[in-house]
Amino acid sequence: LRTQREYGDFLLKVQVKLEIPGNSGIQFRSHQQNGNGRVFGYQCEIDPSARAWSAGIYDEGRRGWLFPLDKKPDAQRAYRAGEWNEFVIEAVGPRIRTWLNGIACADLVDTADMRGFIALQVHSGKEGRIRWRNIRLRDLG
Repeated sequence: LRTQREYGDFLLKVQVKLEIPGNSGIQFRSHQQNGNGRVFGYQCEIDPSARAWSAGIYDEGRRGWLFPLDKKPDAQRAYRAGEWNEFVIEAVGPRIRTWLNGIACADLVDTADMRGFIALQVHSGKEGRIRWRNIRLRDLG
């Protein structure tokens, strides 16, 4: 599920609940390749695994992890399994920040993509059921 228009500077808040855990994420400032339709761009990870990198930033389809949470133990503890979790993504110019349940997680400066679509993603695992609610998007110009 994705936006039709592209966003550059924005503030996105969304609540997420994994009823059956699986790998998911929120794509932003993203694009699709012509031909095969593969999505690439920034992804705010939703990671219920023991690794606990929820709200870390991954570059889907290109460079891999840009801001893993391995050195941020407070951020790694922010995800609450089986409950509603609030993800916040703020992108202003080259700075991208994320929060999970009020805990600061990623803080990245990167200029690879300054605008693109936003999408709710479910992308791996044989099972997984994810619910989304209270999606609020503010275009910051």
